Amino acid sequence: MTKETAIKLFEEKQVRSIWDAKEEKWYISIVDVIELLTESSDANAYWRKLKQRLKEEGNETVTNCHGLKMLAADGKMRMTDVADVEQLFRLIQSIPSPKAEPFKLWLAKVGSERLDEMQDPELSIDRGLEQYLKLGYSESWINQRFEGVSRMILFYCAYVANKLTSGLLADTNPKAPLTY
Repeated sequence: MTKETAIKLFEEKQVRSIWDAKEEKWYISIVDVIELLTESSDANAYWRKLKQRLKEEGNETVTNCHGLKMLAADGKMRMTDVADVEQLFRLIQSIPSPKAEPFKLWLAKVGSERLDEMQDPELSIDRGLEQYLKLGYSESWINQRFEGVSRMILFYCAYVANKLTSGLLADTNPKAPLTY
C-alpha cells in the first residue's frame, strides 16, 4: 500500500483514502467515515439519505463530491463517493452522532481561532511557533525558519516599494496579487 492508496485506521476501522498528486489532496471514502461515525448497519443507505437531505437544503458539498474506484471489501475495485478533507468536514457537521461531536467541537474551535487571527495576525505567528515546538523542531531551527521568513517579507516589501517608486505598478489593479 502506498501513500496514493492508503487505508487509514481509526478506532480499528478502515477508512479508505486516495492521494491525488495533481491536486495535492486526499480523497476519503464518505461511506467509510459515515460507518465509523454512525455505526449504521447500512452506511450506503445512510449516505443516500443524507445526500438527499443535503441536496434538498441546497447544500453544494454533495454536488462537489465525486466517485473514485477504491478497493472494496470483496477485493474488487468499485466506485465509491469520496470527499476531500474540506468537504468531509462539512459533511461531518451534518451527521447527528455523538461520535461526530468531537470533530464538530474541534472545527468550531479552529474556526474561532482563525477569526481571532484575522483580527490579530500576531496570534498566527504564536500558533506557528507552538506547532513547530509540538512537532519536535528545535528552538534553533524555529528561529532560523522565522528569520528566513522575515528576510523574505523584507525582500518582498523592498521589491514592491521599488516598483511603486519607479511607476511600474501605476496602471495595475491594486487588489490583484503582486507577482515577482
